[in-house]
Amino acid sequence: MNETIRTLTERRSVRAYTDKQVPEEVLNEILEAGRFAPSGMNRQPALFIAVQDKETRDTLSRMNAAIMGNSGDPFYGAPTVVLVLVDASVGTGVEDGALAMGNMLNAAYSLGLGSCWIHRAKEMFESEEGKALLRKWGVQGEYRGVGCCILGYPADGFPAAKPRREGNVLYIR
Repeated sequence: MNETIRTLTERRSVRAYTDKQVPEEVLNEILEAGRFAPSGMNRQPALFIAVQDKETRDTLSRMNAAIMGNSGDPFYGAPTVVLVLVDASVGTGVEDGALAMGNMLNAAYSLGLGSCWIHRAKEMFESEEGKALLRKWGVQGEYRGVGCCILGYPADGFPAAKPRREGNVLYIR
């Protein structure tokens, strides 16, 4: 099987991580995969914010959990979080950000890391606390949160694939 197809069919969301940090060179490869995702009219509206600082990561976790009304860690202990935001003025921004997220999830697996798409980035960065963080980080302009890509080394290995749903491919020939 082609290596790319193998990665696409074997990657699964990981929901338990060790505390070992993702090395900078590996993180940069994952970010580059996100940056090279397709985008409508090649506008490249995505902004990637890589967070490895524990205090900031924990703040983001708290914000995300609060949206769900709980106090657990929605990042499952992953030490790295890549926030994907998009220029709010770009009509295909959410779709473009989703493609970037997918590229990063698959790149992470190909490099031996676990990953998972954590939702609620939209709500996180619509909040006053989220907007204050963006200002603190020097982000100017209007951005919409698309997702939080958590990254790290799986604590329990990679989960097995669940069976695929049947009957969801239609051929018109």
